[in-house]
Amino acid sequence: MTTAQPIRLEALKSDLLRLERAEKLLAIQFLAGELALQEDNQLTPNSEYPVWSPLEAYSASDVLMELLANPQAENQAFSR
Repeated sequence: MTTAQPIRLEALKSDLLRLERAEKLLAIQFLAGELALQEDNQLTPNSEYPVWSPLEAYSASDVLMELLANPQAENQAFSR
């Protein structure tokens, strides 16, 4: 029984460069999933994970607007 030799990155570069944009993104996604499996971490391939976004952080924007309007309010804002 013969084992296949691993492919070196240099051999793959020319093929990767010829991929369409969408295929390159899929390659990145595949490689990230493979790394996650090899590292045995808590991430599961093809899963979704929530990420916090400041999109609807209205109270934070209120504090920032107050600081912009009144720089002396900085001490008050951080003591809340």
